[in-house]
Amino acid sequence: MRIWIFPLIFIMLAGTVAATDVNVGLYLLNLGKFDVATGAFTADFYLSLKCKEACSPEFEFINGRAASVDKITDTPTEKFYRIQANLNSPVDLKQFPFDAQRMQIIIEDKSSTIQDIRYVANNKESGIDDSIAFAGWNLDGWSTCSKKHSYAIYGETYSQYVFNVDISRIPINSFLKTFLPVFFIVLVVLCSFVLDPDKITTRLGMAGSSLVAAVMFHVSISNQIPPVGYLTFADEFMGLTYLILLGTFIINVVMLELHERKKEALLLKIHRATEFMMFLVVPVLYLLLFLFFS
Repeated sequence: MRIWIFPLIFIMLAGTVAATDVNVGLYLLNLGKFDVATGAFTADFYLSLKCKEACSPEFEFINGRAASVDKITDTPTEKFYRIQANLNSPVDLKQFPFDAQRMQIIIEDKSSTIQDIRYVANNKESGIDDSIAFAGWNLDGWSTCSKKHSYAIYGETYSQYVFNVDISRIPINSFLKTFLPVFFIVLVVLCSFVLDPDKITTRLGMAGSSLVAAVMFHVSISNQIPPVGYLTFADEFMGLTYLILLGTFIINVVMLELHERKKEALLLKIHRATEFMMFLVVPVLYLLLFLFFS
């Protein structure tokens, strides 16, 4: 019986051969325009694949396709490429127009499972070129990781290498383009409260025209992004603006009704209460929105 022990141990050890580690380095040379509607972008980069022993990994891009692949170095233990790829990443617009996005380059082996090849991030040979200028966005940095990707339907698991590029919108540009015009619309409405009660029809006209202007501006903001199934921060901002304009319109309607009924004492009392109070209440409401919802 002892005679069968050694062949059995040999068979068990042969079945548990360690996976080959492939050290992956990625150096990003250029980034194309990021399409917020689809999450599509183009990337130009160097890709380095190194093994301690002879290996021949056959990688592919999980989140896109390579437009061109130029092999620069090809030895048994090292492969080096210059690649241009068309890729896409998930888009999260909940904080639009102050949103931050993550652009990813994900590679996975075409045929070898994680039992055969395991991709390992090589940060020493990874990075972003200093010459990259991404118009309209801040480049917040990069990171890498290795993870498992399971295909439950096939009962197989593959190793993935992920290169992340974090970007965010330029805050001052986003504020000036998205919110500053609305603030001026609201400011015009607030100035109407300074007018005397006998100018109530003029005040109503200012409130009504401002509401129409706010709606049209909201439409133009919404056209900048694709339809999404949730409210963005810009939507929440415009929702608060609508409430403020609606409140202004209601106050003016009540004052007009009091004026028609000759209740001048009550009319004057409301006018004095709202004349300058609105200049305090409205900024506080916007401040709370930016503090707790942005």
